[in-house]
Amino acid sequence: MEPESGANGTAVTEFILLGLVETPGLQPVVFVLFLFAYLVTVGGNISILAAILVESRLHTPMYFFLGNLSVLDIGCITVTVPSMLGRLLSQKRTVPYEACLTQLFFFHQLAGVDCFLLTAMAYDRFLAICRPLTYSTRMSQTVQRVLVAVSWAFAFTNALTHTVAISTLNFCGPNMINHFYCDLPQLFQLSCSSTQLNELLLFGLGILMAGAPVILIVTSYIHVAVAVLRIRSAEGRKKAFSTCGSHLTVVVIFYGTGVFSYMRLGSVEASDKDKGIGILNTVISPMLNPLIYSLRNPDVQGALRRVLAGKRSLA
Repeated sequence: MEPESGANGTAVTEFILLGLVETPGLQPVVFVLFLFAYLVTVGGNISILAAILVESRLHTPMYFFLGNLSVLDIGCITVTVPSMLGRLLSQKRTVPYEACLTQLFFFHQLAGVDCFLLTAMAYDRFLAICRPLTYSTRMSQTVQRVLVAVSWAFAFTNALTHTVAISTLNFCGPNMINHFYCDLPQLFQLSCSSTQLNELLLFGLGILMAGAPVILIVTSYIHVAVAVLRIRSAEGRKKAFSTCGSHLTVVVIFYGTGVFSYMRLGSVEASDKDKGIGILNTVISPMLNPLIYSLRNPDVQGALRRVLAGKRSLA
């Protein structure tokens, strides 16, 4: 759907993404760094997926969710980075209106699933540590699949709502986006029509998509902390906390950058700080996740070694 013509000018049919740097001499450096980050992210997350499939000890709910998270990480970086690399190669910074909205939709779809999947992982840890006797029935394969399916459904509704809402705005003036991908705050700044409804939608749906999951995650981990502190053995407490540490690290990075990105709608101009947060959201976080989950996990490390050696677990 193309924007209608505005009162003071011709309808915008394409946007210009300024990218990360405008200095020609720095563009090859940015290209190499982001290509490397993309290959490392995709390779790392595929390795995690392969490890989960190969190692029978990793056929548990926690690793089922981790496998889904790896798919999302590959998706999130693929939605933004390859198109940016293509623009750096071609020296063409324009993006058609429809392509911009398509990128926005898929970015919010994948990020939305991430929100709920991290919540499902916190719920899994709560059941495993606080309700061990009923864990296998409460977190059956059916429950796992339902949680993932519901996550995708809610995220789809959220992404579609934002995409349809922004398609009703008029873009008739400036078309330069000071970023390296299309997102809501930057498009709001370019609209010739009122974005009040869109900002209310972003705030309201943001509470549902991020606020509610954060409350559930915090509540789960309060119960987990209380249960773990009751364990008399120091080794037992360390083991219980170690299964939660990786997840909590990912939660802090994901929600910290997300809140900073979308709760700053009052700023008039997009800044380099926004680009930095965008890099954290779309590049650094997906790249770090495989490292975070494997660094202190001997089961994952062992499975990765078997994957690289071409062996399959017999356990």
